[in-house]
Amino acid sequence: MSTYRKLKVNEISLLKKHNCSSENWSKVKVAGNFDPERVHSVRFSGDIRLGGFEKTISCSNGMKKHSGIYHAVLHNCTVGDNSYIAHVHNNLANYDIEKDVFIENVDVVEVNTRTSFGNGVEVNVLDETGGRKLPVFNKLSAQLAYMLAMYRHRPGMIEAVNDMVKKYADKQSSDRGVIKRGARIINTRIIRNTYIGEYCEINGAEQLEEGSLNSTGTAPVFIGPGVIMKGFIVSSGSKVSDSTIIEHCFIGQACDLGKQYSAEHSLFFSNSVGYHGEACSIFAGPYTVTHHKSTLLIAGMFSFLNAGSGSNQSNHMYKLGPLHQGVVERGSKTTSDSYLLWPSKVGPFTLVMGRHYKNSDTSCLPFSYLIESNDESILAPGVNLRSVGTIRDAQKWPKRDKRTDPEKLDLINFKLLSPFTVQKMIEGRDLLLKLKKYSGEKSEFYSYENVKIPRSSLERGIKMYNLAIDKYLGNTLIKRLAGRKFKADGEVRERLKPDTDTGTGKWIDLAGLFVPLSVVDEMIDSIESGQIKTLEEISKYFKDIDRDYDMYEWTWAIDTLLKEAGTNISNIWARDVIYFIEKWKKSVVELDKMLYNDAKKEFALIAQTGYGIDGDEATKLKDFEYVRGDFEKNPQVLAIQEHMKKKSALGDKMIEQMKKILD
Repeated sequence: MSTYRKLKVNEISLLKKHNCSSENWSKVKVAGNFDPERVHSVRFSGDIRLGGFEKTISCSNGMKKHSGIYHAVLHNCTVGDNSYIAHVHNNLANYDIEKDVFIENVDVVEVNTRTSFGNGVEVNVLDETGGRKLPVFNKLSAQLAYMLAMYRHRPGMIEAVNDMVKKYADKQSSDRGVIKRGARIINTRIIRNTYIGEYCEINGAEQLEEGSLNSTGTAPVFIGPGVIMKGFIVSSGSKVSDSTIIEHCFIGQACDLGKQYSAEHSLFFSNSVGYHGEACSIFAGPYTVTHHKSTLLIAGMFSFLNAGSGSNQSNHMYKLGPLHQGVVERGSKTTSDSYLLWPSKVGPFTLVMGRHYKNSDTSCLPFSYLIESNDESILAPGVNLRSVGTIRDAQKWPKRDKRTDPEKLDLINFKLLSPFTVQKMIEGRDLLLKLKKYSGEKSEFYSYENVKIPRSSLERGIKMYNLAIDKYLGNTLIKRLAGRKFKADGEVRERLKPDTDTGTGKWIDLAGLFVPLSVVDEMIDSIESGQIKTLEEISKYFKDIDRDYDMYEWTWAIDTLLKEAGTNISNIWARDVIYFIEKWKKSVVELDKMLYNDAKKEFALIAQTGYGIDGDEATKLKDFEYVRGDFEKNPQVLAIQEHMKKKSALGDKMIEQMKKILD
């Protein structure tokens, strides 16, 4: 309501009859359709604005309750139309409550000081001592957080962005809170200095202080029983429940923290899940998942992670404090009871098994197994490229994106092979070749960064990386040439030319977004020079980078393809394209055969152990088939077979087109 009137004398009399009281009835203003019959046992103080209470509200258990205010204490509040407020045992103070809000059985809901509702709260991410602390705010993205945490060597940018966040927090600052339309607050003890968004549900929470619940109609936030949160931002579509304890944290979109999870000074971005365990000073990039008890994630940067039960890291060497950090790059997994000593860096899509007591850096050796044997860290480079589990993970992440808010804060590129990962494979292959050359071809083990690489693993790693490199470069080549008919070599060469010079050089994974490092440097320069002045402009810059990914990717891919072939575009002919595609076909088929054989292991005799528990061998086989299905009909197996046929046909079609030029 925008227009309110004074209470009529008979309305005041009726309210008093209903056991209501006010310090000053002249400060209680009401909507034109206000009905005092819907207000009972309420004590008013300060400026009060009340809407009309005409609707009946249906509860989840089938009960119906009429909107109104019953058994409550209100101070300096506005209550919107058709809201229901009942059994406020202490007070509801300094809040603007929009229409259709449901509040029942709460102790305290108040704003007791000027607050920015969690905006500007500083989080000591990665370094517990505060060396990388950053301020959080409602619209924080994984990409901006990455820059604020990891680019401390660009103090001009850090200072400029911190100033932008401060200005934003100042704009959010108020001595009054808001409970937006459709919110529900039930059986909750204390809510203090907290913004509550549309259709947010708070049910059974213990204590919420200094934060924002950025719920929306399309992506509601749920805060469940026993939750304690202080100094927080919770983004749209997220859930925090089951006695979870949160302090100084940012929780991104569609996250799920529950089952007694605890986290402090940590950042969680899109679709992250935390159950049972503990997080301290972590940067949990998109899809960081930890489900198990006794799992501690501390002082690490993760993304697309699956942490096994009892996974642990150590960031404290008892000298200058807990200031060591680690990086586990995207797509990695830690097995049960794994341990990593920080500082360390683990390459993308690595399986970490066992306990590793030495600082290591395997970032240029992606898709590896890092295994403990006799207190030594053993590395098998590239072996994860033949794992059907790796492919399954890459396929499942886009399907498990639970974000329903039209405005996506984090930009996520789900590609398994990209300039980022392939660049690392090229670096890894060249490193393995160098180790082989300088340490001798017959060495039993090769040492690198406190890990040992067995000779057979080194040879296999070189092969696996070459196959994956050929597959990726062939993929991008065919994608570039597809859909066009060429009559001459010159037309092919013209099509191969990149559309921009941007994209060569190093690529990075900007917390989910693949991007050339040069583009990030340009962005930082623009922030430091004042060309980029607002958080909105930073967000738009990230979206532009994401939009132009394909263009940047081709610039990198053709540059790399030509370097691998030792030639340049002016020397490319149709016969060269045929050669590249033949290599691509071979790599695709060989890798798919490896995936097929890996999937077959899941149906081997040893995998059938424990089936047909009370029967003979025939019963075991039948029980296994009913539970797990037939190997040849398995969806993943069928997908691999279909992929081989489809890619072979695509390659053959392109080769035929190139042969016409030769003719």
